[in-house]
Amino acid sequence: MSKLKKIYTNKRIIVLLVFILLSIILINPATNSDGVAIRSVLPGSAAAEAYPQAITNPANTVKPRGREVIIAVSDKPINTVQEYYDAIKDLKLNDTFTIQTTKQKYFLTINPIYEKIETNKTETVLVNRTTYVNETNESITKEVEIEQPIYEEKIIGTQDVGITVYEKPTTNIKKGLDLEGGTRVLLKPQEEVNDDDMDIVVENIKQRLNVFGVSDITVRPTRDFFGNQFISVEIAGANEDQVKNLLTEQGEFEAKIGEKTVFIGGNKDILNVCRTNQCSYIESANTCQTDSTGITRCGFWFTITLSQEAANRQADATRDLGIIGSASGGYLTENLTLVLDKEIVDQLSISAGLKGLASTQIRITGSGEGQSTTGAHEDALESMKKLQTLLITGSLPVKLEIANVNTMSPVLGDDFSRIVTYIGLLAVLATIIVVTVRYREWKIAIPIAITMISEVVILLGFASFIGWNIDIVAIAAIIIAIGSGVDDQIVITDETLGRRKRKHESIIDWKAQLKKAFFIIMASYFTLVVAMIPLMFAGAGLLMGFAITTIAGVTIGVLVTRPAFAAILEILLEK
Repeated sequence: MSKLKKIYTNKRIIVLLVFILLSIILINPATNSDGVAIRSVLPGSAAAEAYPQAITNPANTVKPRGREVIIAVSDKPINTVQEYYDAIKDLKLNDTFTIQTTKQKYFLTINPIYEKIETNKTETVLVNRTTYVNETNESITKEVEIEQPIYEEKIIGTQDVGITVYEKPTTNIKKGLDLEGGTRVLLKPQEEVNDDDMDIVVENIKQRLNVFGVSDITVRPTRDFFGNQFISVEIAGANEDQVKNLLTEQGEFEAKIGEKTVFIGGNKDILNVCRTNQCSYIESANTCQTDSTGITRCGFWFTITLSQEAANRQADATRDLGIIGSASGGYLTENLTLVLDKEIVDQLSISAGLKGLASTQIRITGSGEGQSTTGAHEDALESMKKLQTLLITGSLPVKLEIANVNTMSPVLGDDFSRIVTYIGLLAVLATIIVVTVRYREWKIAIPIAITMISEVVILLGFASFIGWNIDIVAIAAIIIAIGSGVDDQIVITDETLGRRKRKHESIIDWKAQLKKAFFIIMASYFTLVVAMIPLMFAGAGLLMGFAITTIAGVTIGVLVTRPAFAAILEILLEK
């Protein structure tokens, strides 16, 4: 059997080839770089009101190559970010244009922005008022006259196109802020908070950033060596001033019935939002309903406690509303609209029993849906958690202060990426030269170079699979992992080449020598992993990427690439 055939039929080498192939599929390199990717869409903009459907923010779970890409504006091809902004810079009020993406063609119009202003005038209108007779529960409806203020709309500006773009990704490797450009903010609570309150703060920040149309965000709690709490917020493509304003301005939450605000978020009006089993409920699998289309819906409810002032405002706002249905099971003609930072996020029906009633205990109801009972139950849980977060928004359990802000220009990131690529290629070349000079054998130098490149490819494929950001510290970790790999390959080579235990031995015991080599490698591996674990908590978690990437790199080397290298070396050097 030829050596080449032995290489391709060896199990350890086959495993390496499978990992390389899967990694290339996960990285998904592109040959066409035309177009620009959509990073975020501003709510209320022309893009958010496009026809036949709104252009939406890309989800954080979408792979870089899966982003929606703009390829033309009004049939003019778009290849760079500058070409896109040049194409939209001269748009004026009432201009109509098209945006062609990789998904579909959108029709957009630059509309005026109106502001509703209350005048000093009022008008008399007729409304249907329904009352009930307690003894018979019969309803009586009659028209009554009420006075309501007159509003007028005033144009205060024009819509923005509302789309932020960036260069089309050519791989599924997610770049960190150091390479992509953006801002990292480290927030520090002014006092120690428990895990539940920290979850509220994190959800609040995520919700606020989502409402403002910011995508590519990472918000996570972390600690430093001394146990101090921090919240790390990373936003790609945003500048320092934008991020500071979003994170430091007080969120404005309000609940409205018609044009009347009945309560606002925070401890002033909302005294408590239930998040325990005693005052919240999600339907079990046995009680969820499935309709004729196969969609399953699971309901939920939870209670909130209002201040007496908020309850009185609610009573005033509902006193003159009509009722749809019966007094016991019907709903009022107006919904309770939840607004966060002037953006409508949900609308809830109001039970007829609350008509004109100054109740401080309110039950919030809703439902989740899915293709299965499990999916519907999970959606209901997520929807309930979202509503609870919205009601708590604006009243954080702790004040936050900005501990650190780092902003990186995308131009510097591009330059750094090119420099790292060149240095990496030079390092591989230098390694080949040094190994060739040391052993005077190409059969050793070439497998080492192939193994180094394989480890980089597999590690990048792993990062693409889990969605891990590759930034400067991650690149440093890759260098550490590859360096330790070369060291281990040298150990394997030295133990494999003619190191005989006795002078009279004429045959090398390959298995014994390799076993000794891998004992040294495993000892080095566990030492490095143990050393990396404390770094996960260093710098308030900012070195976590370095530690995780290093551990992943050396693990891939020990389990996949280095056993394959030993097999290749054994086959090439056998006589």
